[in-house]
Amino acid sequence: MAQKILLVEDDPINVKFIEVVLTRMGGYEVIVSEDVEEILALAKSGTLAGIIMDISLARSSYQGKRVDGIFITKLIKADPESAKIPVLMATAHAMYGDREKFLAETGAEGYLSKPIHDPDAFLREVQSVVKKP
Repeated sequence: MAQKILLVEDDPINVKFIEVVLTRMGGYEVIVSEDVEEILALAKSGTLAGIIMDISLARSSYQGKRVDGIFITKLIKADPESAKIPVLMATAHAMYGDREKFLAETGAEGYLSKPIHDPDAFLREVQSVVKKP
């Protein structure tokens, strides 16, 4: 049975590309969501092997407030039921020092800058964070 990866991403082109790479090249099952309640429920479900979390989300809100991937990752990492799930932060707004800052701030296990040009390198990064069972 394929490991499940939750993709939290608001750009449909990125969603399609990442889904294709993860399913065809990586053999993963991909679930896509921007709904914070659903994301938190999936994170607690024990069925995910990992999460790829976009930092800038256009349509995500929690308790009536707009939130980003940093906020959602902090919620995931603060809950003992979901804290152990590896999270790979992803952003198109990569600046020098962002990787270290975002990892320290969120507790995420990895960081990707977008756009993703090299599917093999992307898959290696995912596999370095999402361990095989």
